[in-house]
Amino acid sequence: MELGPVELVVLTFLGERPDPDVVGAVAKVVSQGYVTVLDLVFISRLQDGQIRITDVDENLDDLGFGSLEIKAQTLVNEDDMEVIRDSLEPGTSAAIIVYEESWARGVASAVGRPAARWRCTCKYRVMQWTLRSP
Repeated sequence: MELGPVELVVLTFLGERPDPDVVGAVAKVVSQGYVTVLDLVFISRLQDGQIRITDVDENLDDLGFGSLEIKAQTLVNEDDMEVIRDSLEPGTSAAIIVYEESWARGVASAVGRPAARWRCTCKYRVMQWTLRSP
């Protein structure tokens, strides 16, 4: 199977559920074919400190991700989840999303041939959000 570049992003939220506007924005870029979601794990730290984890193999409808087309693969590992779990304050949550940059699939395939190589990928942070409890 041909794949474009694969990335992991962590989206954090104040509250125990994702922001519906963010879920809608993710769904839009997926439906337009720009990205393909390969794995998704949602972690909430409840007000009492308990952790709730919902992964791609479970019902994501309650979180708003139910209609999202996901090519389910287990890519988020226990180490990834531990880092996020440990960083969440009570009453906050995070979505760990592994996605393929589908738009680049053909380019990545062509660049993988002998006449060309993918030299590097650089990420520029446009905005930095800080998670703070209310």
